[in-house]
Amino acid sequence: MPESLTEPLVLRGEADGLLELPYVVALLTADGACLPVPATGGDGATTVTGRAHGFHAALRLTGEGSARAAELTVRHEGTEPFDAGLRVELRLGASDDPGWLIPGAFYGENRRADCARPYPRYAADGTDPTGLTASAWSFRADRCGTPAVFARDRHGGAALALAETGPLGEQGVGFALLDGDRPALRLHAPYREEPVTYYGSGTPRPADTPPHTWRPGEEHTLRFTVHLLDTDPHAYAPVLRALHQAVPEGAPAAWVGIDEAAALSAEGLHRWHYRSDPPVLLETAAFDREALGDDGDRQAMHVSWISGVPYAHALLLHARRVGDTDRAAAAEAVIDHICAHRTPGGTFWGQWSRSRGWSAGWTGDADRLHARTLGDATLFTLRALVAERARGHDHPDWEAAVRDNLAAALAGQDPSTGRLAAAHDVHTGKALDHEGAAGLAFVGALVEAAEAFGERGYLEAARRAGAAFADDVRSEFLCGAPEDVSLAPTSEDGYNAIIAYTLLHEAGDPDGRWLDLARRAADWTLTFRYTYDVHFDEHTLLARYGFRTRGADQASPSNQHLHAFGLICLPEAVRLARHLDDPYYLRATRENLDCFRQFVARADGDFNAYRGMVSERFYQTECFQAKGMLLTLSHAWSAGVLLYACEHARELPEFQEAL
Repeated sequence: MPESLTEPLVLRGEADGLLELPYVVALLTADGACLPVPATGGDGATTVTGRAHGFHAALRLTGEGSARAAELTVRHEGTEPFDAGLRVELRLGASDDPGWLIPGAFYGENRRADCARPYPRYAADGTDPTGLTASAWSFRADRCGTPAVFARDRHGGAALALAETGPLGEQGVGFALLDGDRPALRLHAPYREEPVTYYGSGTPRPADTPPHTWRPGEEHTLRFTVHLLDTDPHAYAPVLRALHQAVPEGAPAAWVGIDEAAALSAEGLHRWHYRSDPPVLLETAAFDREALGDDGDRQAMHVSWISGVPYAHALLLHARRVGDTDRAAAAEAVIDHICAHRTPGGTFWGQWSRSRGWSAGWTGDADRLHARTLGDATLFTLRALVAERARGHDHPDWEAAVRDNLAAALAGQDPSTGRLAAAHDVHTGKALDHEGAAGLAFVGALVEAAEAFGERGYLEAARRAGAAFADDVRSEFLCGAPEDVSLAPTSEDGYNAIIAYTLLHEAGDPDGRWLDLARRAADWTLTFRYTYDVHFDEHTLLARYGFRTRGADQASPSNQHLHAFGLICLPEAVRLARHLDDPYYLRATRENLDCFRQFVARADGDFNAYRGMVSERFYQTECFQAKGMLLTLSHAWSAGVLLYACEHARELPEFQEAL
């Protein structure tokens, strides 16, 4: 059925980037029909009305400039109930690259053709729903860090945004490529998940398109915003900033103060994750100790990322501060153990497990070591070394491990582009490829090693790498940081970029390019951050405990759950806010720490966990598990990043009132 029956409402002409509303609203029926309500009245500029299919619709736009508030009132004038959802659609002009963005859920093509992890992908030239590839996608609003959808044509861009819920319940966003080259932005009430539903695996579920039953005389008003943008791929940033700031800053979500959160997470990390023979921090510990006992604990430790050095460093910082010699010894032993066992190529291993010993980790290739894992381990071993030396403790083996890993990173740096390797060979340490941005994790280690060891060559290599990865930042598509999602864009890529470019700026930035890249990286990272509190059904665990999602990050479009990993760059994010003299970034960072001072177990039995346990996953949407559930595993990294962030935050004036 045609989707435009009359002249559309034109918001902007083609020369500036065509924006038009082809109808007042469309009715989406249970049998898949799209029934437009065309514009037949109004002033044709700010107000349009229409009547069709037994419905009357009126759309009113207010405001000037690049942002317009919209109210859509729909009334059923028929005499019988009618099942239908609503669609608002904004069409752009011809485009070579729509640059789709749904914050936290969809980035450009979203999945590179060479990405091994299956999840929704955009392709203009074909649809394969069973392969999770399509030219049109629609999603629930609670999958989005901010429920909004962005695109651009050859001359301009646009966005539509709405609240998670409205008068018809859970709402949604979507997009489609029409006529082969015209991007269309869509809002849905109720939400629609199509052409298929993604539930966290390569096997999609059927489309989910709940209708609303309209009773005779029933009327509802939907509210949303329309944003007129230019072609800059970064044009989303001021829109998300404005939407974030439009929500008043309420009382902090945190259950406990910073010092109590530090004490609890340190106890949990040591009590539930530390094992002495050999000295490791187990990646997971089960909530259910009676039924599962140690069998429910993952008997493995990554050297960083989801366990290992960063969190041993955090535990050591805490133990030194409070004078806990047992925990200090445990933390030292973990780092000693990791540094003492290196590959034939001289780098850290990826993972230790009780059944296999040392291995490459989760790369799927026994010879392939992930650069982000190595880079994180190197950076935090160096930070632990520097902190220990400041207290009069030296660890020569730690320095040797740092130097050997940096040597592998330098040897693997592409001589023509400056990119650091994405992976290294177990046997030789040589670079295996340079795809994605995993190598960014070594930039911070190089910058800090240059100062710690007085070797300027490290800084020069970091600057070459920073320049090489700049195009990734400017393209608004960073990918490859975690071992387990191949070349998917992730929030973790953003954290690495914030650390790298903030440190590069602080090491000398006469023309401001590193600061600009750090700002862009922060803006991109904040697309994953929830700017609102998701609504949970009252019977769910997250609702019962009043969990507030504002400040949490979507892990990635592939792993659609909330996680706390953003705390790993809290010190850099605070300093970046200072460098930019911009309270927006500080507010976002404070909300991140506030959010994850929820759900750290305050006593045995708290949310069915044990004191000090911290879950990895909060299910804010229908993916992996039901919305409102909590993963019943404590993760070393979840407790570790909270402890790390708290130990730094307590020294920062911006957080003193939260102690």
